[in-house]
Amino acid sequence: MKLVKLFAFVLFYIKEVVVTNFQVAYDVLTKKHHMTPGFIAIPVDGLSDRQLLVLSNLLTMTPGSITIDLSQDKKTLFIHAMYIDTVDEVRNEIIEKYVKRVKEVF
Repeated sequence: MKLVKLFAFVLFYIKEVVVTNFQVAYDVLTKKHHMTPGFIAIPVDGLSDRQLLVLSNLLTMTPGSITIDLSQDKKTLFIHAMYIDTVDEVRNEIIEKYVKRVKEVF
C-alpha cells in the first residue's frame, strides 16, 4: 500500500514539475509578466524532520517556489512563490498538494 502511495506521489510530482516549468518558461518568453511574487508562511506542525526535509526540497525543486526558512519551533515553513493570486489560496494549495501527501508517504 505504501509503495502505491509513493508511486502516485512520484507521478504527481513529475506532473507538477512539468506544468510549472511551462508556466515559468511562458512567463519568461512573453513580453507581459504574469508574476505576482511574495512570501507565504505554511503551517507544518506535526511533520517529522525527514518530512520537513522532503517537503522543503520538493518545494524548492518545483519551479516558481523556493523554501526560505523554517521557524525555530519547526511549526512554520516560509517560502517565496512567484505566482500568488491570494496568499490563502496558495497556502491551501501547498497544504493540500504537498504537505498532506508528504505526511502520507513519508
